[in-house]
Amino acid sequence: MSFKFNRGLFKYDFVDHHAVLCVPVDADVKEIRKRYLNIARRLHPDSCKAASDAEKQLAGELLSKLVNPAYETLSHEKKRTEYILVLSQMGKRLVQEPASVELSSDAAKQLVNAPNFEHIYKSAIREASSLWLIAKIAETQYDSLQTVQQTIAQVSELNLVYVMRSAGKLSAATSQPLTQPQIPTSAPVVNKTPIVPPPPTQQQDSVVLHYIRRAQELMAKNQLTQARVELQDALKLEPNNSRCHSLIGVVYLKQNLTTTAKVHFDRALQLDPKNQVALEGKRRVEQITGHKPSGAKHTASPNTGRDGLFGGLFGGKKK
Repeated sequence: MSFKFNRGLFKYDFVDHHAVLCVPVDADVKEIRKRYLNIARRLHPDSCKAASDAEKQLAGELLSKLVNPAYETLSHEKKRTEYILVLSQMGKRLVQEPASVELSSDAAKQLVNAPNFEHIYKSAIREASSLWLIAKIAETQYDSLQTVQQTIAQVSELNLVYVMRSAGKLSAATSQPLTQPQIPTSAPVVNKTPIVPPPPTQQQDSVVLHYIRRAQELMAKNQLTQARVELQDALKLEPNNSRCHSLIGVVYLKQNLTTTAKVHFDRALQLDPKNQVALEGKRRVEQITGHKPSGAKHTASPNTGRDGLFGGLFGGKKK
């Protein structure tokens, strides 16, 4: 299924990732991440409450084709910076050619001349001020999967007006100077904004992999608390991910929380009895606690020595 939009910023061949996540254009990474996790929990196959198979399929496609690519772009510093720069240029251009802008929602029309437009804009998206017809957008955006596209289009109209009224200010908020993409001044506005994010790859479709990689990088630096947060977020999205359970078990083991570590190692082995990290982790726990379940048989992997496969994960030393 393909998702098509012809309103708001989408009208100019621009993928409005902020509208997909329903966050303000100037949202920071923390807010973007919190919002993404909220949406992903609603749409992910393991936690989706859709009533029918067709709705579950729609939820999965919304997650993989719209939500995950939006988060991948907005959570990456360089990509987000480039994206905001394009928005800033678009706003400047549209201010000079307002006749090309078409608005259909009352909320967007009111925002055009509102004196305190920044406050009203953020209230409309985050809190749904009673002055606006779009009620509690962020809270209800993905409640009805059949109306998600309409809601995204409505939010994109608000974003369009905000970008025009903030023209020239958005680029100043970016974190690093980058070469701004050039939009030819002689070209018509419609369908001429040249920046469209590439289609998501299979790796991008599984954001959990990004959490795992970040967690492993943090573990290598012995930043265990931060690594645990990454893995906890991953488990919120995929609670039955054996790899996540085994890695967070390693983190807890390094923090001398052996009981909690064992819980996660056991869960990882329930999901994947051949998970070598979990097998080695459970063996380490048994060594520390001096307890091995009666009748339990453990066959050590030939690569589980101190300097083998698990040396980096477990630190290569006895606890």
